[in-house]
Amino acid sequence: MDRTALRLPAALRAPRKRQPAGEPPLEREHHVLALPWRVLAMLCAFVFMVAFAVVLARITLQPSPASVSLTHSNLHPGRSLRAYVDHAPVRDAVKQIGGNVLLGVPFGVLVPVLAPRARRVLRVLLLTALVMLMVEMAQGALVTGRAFDIDDVILNTTGALIGWLLLGRRLGRAVHARVRRPAAE
Repeated sequence: MDRTALRLPAALRAPRKRQPAGEPPLEREHHVLALPWRVLAMLCAFVFMVAFAVVLARITLQPSPASVSLTHSNLHPGRSLRAYVDHAPVRDAVKQIGGNVLLGVPFGVLVPVLAPRARRVLRVLLLTALVMLMVEMAQGALVTGRAFDIDDVILNTTGALIGWLLLGRRLGRAVHARVRRPAAE
């Protein structure tokens, strides 16, 4: 596919800046949004992240007193996944595994837009893993009928990777220009 076909229309692209004489030229990516569109994109991403945080808190930090006898912490990666696949009805397994993956997707999409320094995949995954680790710790320590499960953190982080691959990487590049300095000779 021709790369020029993927470029943004000229009206949406940021204007090129001239480099002062005597300084090495900077190369900017050509498909960066113009400033008003960048601000709008970041504002929308912020609103979606706040809404997502509210939904995440409601889903994960809501007590489940009926589940107290069924909950147990899992510190061994893969243990609860095997239990879902081997012993739970297919519908419950898909709901549990798919739900945890879906909870991570917004991080992969929104973090690269909101945090220019966290646009790269490893930083997005690390940030997602840290946030979800804190959520799981809060569940295990503070919420009745909930427990810490390392597999949930792994699934959430996998969801962030999927979100980053599908949309986050491109949105991050469109909103935040990457400046490349020429190699020193």
